[in-house]
Amino acid sequence: MKAAQIKKYSKEIKVSVNEVLIPEPNDNEVLLKVMAAAVNPLEILQLTGSVRLIQDYKMPLTLGNECSGTVEKVGNNVKDFHVGDWVYTRLPIKKIGAFAEYVTVDHEALAKMPSGYEFTTAAAIPLAGLTAYQGLVEELEVKPGKTLLITGASGSFGQIAVPIAKSMELRVIVTGNERSKEKLIKMGADQYIDYKKENYWEVLSDIDYVIDTLGAKEFEHELSVLKKGGRLLSLRTAPNRMFAKRNGFSCLKSLLFTLAGSKFDSTARKQGKEYRFLFVRSDGEQLKQVTEIVEKYQIMPDIDPRIFSLSQINEALELMANGKLNGKIIIQMQ
Repeated sequence: MKAAQIKKYSKEIKVSVNEVLIPEPNDNEVLLKVMAAAVNPLEILQLTGSVRLIQDYKMPLTLGNECSGTVEKVGNNVKDFHVGDWVYTRLPIKKIGAFAEYVTVDHEALAKMPSGYEFTTAAAIPLAGLTAYQGLVEELEVKPGKTLLITGASGSFGQIAVPIAKSMELRVIVTGNERSKEKLIKMGADQYIDYKKENYWEVLSDIDYVIDTLGAKEFEHELSVLKKGGRLLSLRTAPNRMFAKRNGFSCLKSLLFTLAGSKFDSTARKQGKEYRFLFVRSDGEQLKQVTEIVEKYQIMPDIDPRIFSLSQINEALELMANGKLNGKIIIQMQ
């Protein structure tokens, strides 16, 4: 089979498409025939080695974190999936490899695709859906009736996070570009702030929860709109002590993460607020919950019209790193 691989970490986007053996599933895995895989900023971080402290990979590494496809073979202990099932997944962080014609996946990381969805659309859902779900439920521990701000919600994350947040009975405010305003309001956003026309930190206050997709440069502004006792969750800024504790890292890594996030923890704590960081993990049961919400609200993430083949993986990654996107980038395998 063909697989898009790197032999070493590199600042250059230089991925090879190699012929490798089709893997055999172990007793707890399924063999998935990949139909479509989504390209995310995470792949850029992985190929450059930027997240090796969270997960360092053996080489060669087959890239790709989320995909959709059909079950080709099941392990002896797998009872919840059968050959021919249409499924999708955010692959376990320790065993990625969606940019390949086949991949083995632990059955606990899988869920059946939303009913009536095409493979290309389904492939764009797991990573963003699980990020939103884990962020809202586990990190922010949201309560109905409270107010959530999502900064930089124009992309695929916002399109999935907004309806998931609304399903949890939150008041949702988002910031983004003018192009995404109509779609996000239709998906349930209660207030939309066009970042080119207004500064959200000048018009908002007493927010219960913030999800940050923009990074450290927005930290002070995001913190300023939170009420005392509020919680800020970043998907980009820096891991911290709580992140290390919740994920069971070694003492050395925990120390490093504590140091990396100490400035943000300290600043938040002085204001009576809390800082959290999330690196999304695979979870098939949670993905089933996401699937129910996707089906109920008919969530359709935007897909960039430039669909790529596996042989065009470098072009797809270059577009992710440097291009202007009109939706999620998809690699079509079959």
